[in-house]
Amino acid sequence: MDNVILFTTVRPAFGPVPSGVRTMSSSSPMPPARLVNTVRPYAWGSVRALAELLGEEPTGEPQAELWMGAHPGAPSLQRGGAGPRALDELIAADPVGELGPAVLERFGARLPFLFKVLAVGQALSVQVHPTLAQARAGFADEEARGIPVDAPERTYRDGNHKPEMICALSGFDALCGFRPCAETADLLDALRLPVLDRWAKTLRTAPEPEALRTVLAEALGDERGSGTAYAVAAALPGAAAAAAAAGGPHAAALAAYAAVVRDYPGDPGIIAALLLNHVRLSPGQALYLGAGVPHAYLGGLGVEVMANSDNVLRCGLTPKHIDVPELLRVVDFRATAPTVVDPRPVPGSAGDDVYPAPVDEFLLNRHTLTGAAQSVDGEGGPQILLCVAGEAALVDADGESLRLTRGQSAYLPAAAGPVQVESDDAVLFRVSVPSPAVQK
Repeated sequence: MDNVILFTTVRPAFGPVPSGVRTMSSSSPMPPARLVNTVRPYAWGSVRALAELLGEEPTGEPQAELWMGAHPGAPSLQRGGAGPRALDELIAADPVGELGPAVLERFGARLPFLFKVLAVGQALSVQVHPTLAQARAGFADEEARGIPVDAPERTYRDGNHKPEMICALSGFDALCGFRPCAETADLLDALRLPVLDRWAKTLRTAPEPEALRTVLAEALGDERGSGTAYAVAAALPGAAAAAAAAGGPHAAALAAYAAVVRDYPGDPGIIAALLLNHVRLSPGQALYLGAGVPHAYLGGLGVEVMANSDNVLRCGLTPKHIDVPELLRVVDFRATAPTVVDPRPVPGSAGDDVYPAPVDEFLLNRHTLTGAAQSVDGEGGPQILLCVAGEAALVDADGESLRLTRGQSAYLPAAAGPVQVESDDAVLFRVSVPSPAVQK
């Protein structure tokens, strides 16, 4: 079995990259190795989707995220002759061999990315991620104040930013970025709730950043059990369903909100959701999310890649801690269209598609194999491959082969060099660290 269910894991969080890291290099090429990964059983997870991908029997409980990588909160285990070892420990023991000199110089002795599978059964919290500077400052501040890294009131779990990309394996619904204020005012009008008239007027008359900040701050600042936000949350289930049934330009978004309020009855965070664009991804499409952009995933199965961080500031739809002052400092109060990313064929490589993203930490590729072998090359850096369909063999320069079936993943250290992927029917997603030239 290549996955474990996580109930409690507390490991030291990482901050800014320390100086003076060890730089022991490997004396021989290291072959690809299968990973044993952690399954996070968050309440919003699907009961069946992740188990079906992994070829396992459902546990009967929600299974939300499969983590592949070296984040200290749930590092993958790499199988080997000496027994399973945590990937973060392997990297710390031999950063040159595992990461390569170029990645080590740019990011220090840590894997720059975190790879996940998300199985969303109900809406996640509306959330936002900080910039790198905000994360470093916030992490240092909470460390100095002695707040335990696993404390419920902790905001910054580490000192890194968290740009991310989700690529749909099924139809996938999300909320992403503020909708233009006038359009949101029209949507609020469609709900026919007089209690929303004041906010609709604010959205139509105030400058965009001021209007968005005012509505979000007032909604999150309401006293529990009273105020406009709670009145809206109480009335919204029927109003959203009726407005969606009436049709119109916002019908799909209103139907999504109706489902959200069924999952989170009475939660004033629904106001934050009402401000956001609704987007539905088709399988193979991706959504990129940068710092400061509020978002929430509503339903579906997808692969997600991000900078190696677990920093989340929540806006609502959650019983967890909401740090309103810090949230209002981090949110980008501008209307932004969702950044939907379609796969682009890699020139000269049939069946290899890339999902470009304006980040230094990760690059996502999709490999569709129908008989011809493909070479995967991390260009001197580490890689993780995940098989989502069929069966494939990874063959290294020495002819050593590692078989991957649906739901299994493998880690390729920098020292592995190029590897051939052979299959008649497999689809794999691959995460690597782009070279500066690729990002330009």
